[in-house]
Amino acid sequence: MEESAITRTRSTPMGAVGAFQARFARTTPRSASAVPMAMLAGLSALALACGGPDAVDAEASDSQDALGSQAQAVTDERSGSSGGAPVGLALEVENGEGVPLKVKAGQTFYVNQIDLRAFVNATVDEGLTGLRRNSDFAVLGWGGVHLEETEFVGLANGDGTFTRRAFYRDAAWMKVPSLFTVEPVDARGVLTGTPVLLNVGSDDKRRTERDDFFIRRMRAIQWARDCASLTDCRNAKNYEEEALVELRNAYDHAKQQTFTFRPNTRGLRLRWSLRPFAPYYIPVTQEASPAFGYGFAIDIKPLTAPRKDGTYAPGSDVTFQLTLKDGQGKRLHPAGSLPTYNEVAPPGAPGHPAGIQYYRAFFDATTTYYRRKHRERMMMTQLIGPAQDIQPIRSIVDLEAFLDDSQDVQTVATQARDGVYAQFMTFPPSNKLFGGAFFPTEGRWDAPVSDTWTYRLPADAKPGTYLVTAKARRVFLGEDVPASRTIEIQVGTRTHTEAKLTTGPCNSCHSKGGELSQVAHANDNRAACASCHAPLGFELEGPIFVRTHFIHSRSNRYDAPVEKCSSCHLEKEGTQRTSKAACLSCHKSYPDSHVAKFGPIESMYVGGGRESFQQCTGSCHKTHPGSGF
Repeated sequence: MEESAITRTRSTPMGAVGAFQARFARTTPRSASAVPMAMLAGLSALALACGGPDAVDAEASDSQDALGSQAQAVTDERSGSSGGAPVGLALEVENGEGVPLKVKAGQTFYVNQIDLRAFVNATVDEGLTGLRRNSDFAVLGWGGVHLEETEFVGLANGDGTFTRRAFYRDAAWMKVPSLFTVEPVDARGVLTGTPVLLNVGSDDKRRTERDDFFIRRMRAIQWARDCASLTDCRNAKNYEEEALVELRNAYDHAKQQTFTFRPNTRGLRLRWSLRPFAPYYIPVTQEASPAFGYGFAIDIKPLTAPRKDGTYAPGSDVTFQLTLKDGQGKRLHPAGSLPTYNEVAPPGAPGHPAGIQYYRAFFDATTTYYRRKHRERMMMTQLIGPAQDIQPIRSIVDLEAFLDDSQDVQTVATQARDGVYAQFMTFPPSNKLFGGAFFPTEGRWDAPVSDTWTYRLPADAKPGTYLVTAKARRVFLGEDVPASRTIEIQVGTRTHTEAKLTTGPCNSCHSKGGELSQVAHANDNRAACASCHAPLGFELEGPIFVRTHFIHSRSNRYDAPVEKCSSCHLEKEGTQRTSKAACLSCHKSYPDSHVAKFGPIESMYVGGGRESFQQCTGSCHKTHPGSGF
């Protein structure tokens, strides 16, 4: 053991050790034997190595004062001192450096999200060699790592080149059970509250009652950013290798492990059991009286009045307005407007004072399942109906429609083409949002953004209930939280109609903190998913059935056999629409006879290109081996 670590451990007050162990036993609904005892004992000692280098070098009298303050902090917290209802805290470390936090002074938190990222750049295709030798994660065990899948980004880069992503899994550090300890500390590194111990588990294990996070993902990615085509990276010279840890959506029992920021708290020390002698430090500043509260909610109201019978006529325009609010109901923006894109999202932007977020994957790339989809932060709204006809959308929305200055709203499905009618709009509208990325000199990201929009009901709108949904994400004083809201309008009839969902029950897995009302967009109305999740010409994996198949077939968290369709599909007929997208969003290969007839697999998400959403044939795949039907 390093000398500094020995010194720090010896300086640990026994009262703090006892308090920490008692807290762990009290707040975690499992026996201590559930966690490997050697690891728990070792981590407990490391978690309570409270002194830090500055405290080790302090004068003896200062040390005594520090220990007294530390013991008092633990005593105060155990006696019930609190900063209000606990708030989920999001922690981030970038290449070994903690991203500074600003929080409400005196607030009580639980850890709801941890994002760690290590990266290196390279000019040659060396796989992950640079990452394994020279990154912040170099000290971790990399044995067993292997290439799992590759996928190109469908949209060309600004210079006409293309980006390839190569996804790696099963490194030793990903498969070894690990724990994190979060310690609030003062300027000298002395504890100001009880540490929180979080059981991460390992990436290759299924869910257990010992886990503290519903979502747990560990992987490495190599990016080649200047490939000549969608098949050729031979002359590429712009590579990035990165390793990621993504932990989010704390289980209910983990939410009971809280800590409160005291006035002298200046940072969080984040210890990882896989590198126990090199803790991360996250600077913290506290704001005494923030203008807004924690929490996030969305209101939607129609500004266009319905007819006297309470319905809207087919062919009419209906204008809506959204209002973003904090958890206490306080409006986050003035009525009539939202911030411009340049005020919120680009690197170096001031950011919105109330934490409003916009799509930011231009600067922090996201990838379904494999990379940080929770950080995409798209704000958008959709209309879909009638409810009784809601189903996945397979018509492709092309980039040209996104950039069309004549329309803010995209029609993504029609009754004749898709069996359901659907529209969506992004905030800012896509012609400004994506147009600003393609035409940066035109000032589109400085354009005003309204909080109202207008959907046009088709002249042949089928009578029934139509759903209008908005989703967004807020990042404010350490809290990173999604919200969604769905309202209903009646079109052509006063009779309420309902969606017939042919999948479920999701809550057999999505529970105890992992509910659909908490994860992803915080939307537990699955009927209100399909319109936003239409296939895009530059992101074919958009449909909800593609993403659901892909995530659950790749994740070791999913408990049921992947081939058992009846685990999620409620009826046999729901599994019989055969297409590349339906099958190859789950399967990673298909027989040589299929390769000869339908072509090789070109996309890990949908199998091929635009043809992937076409029905293969009505005579094939009436059964699925092991389906449970």
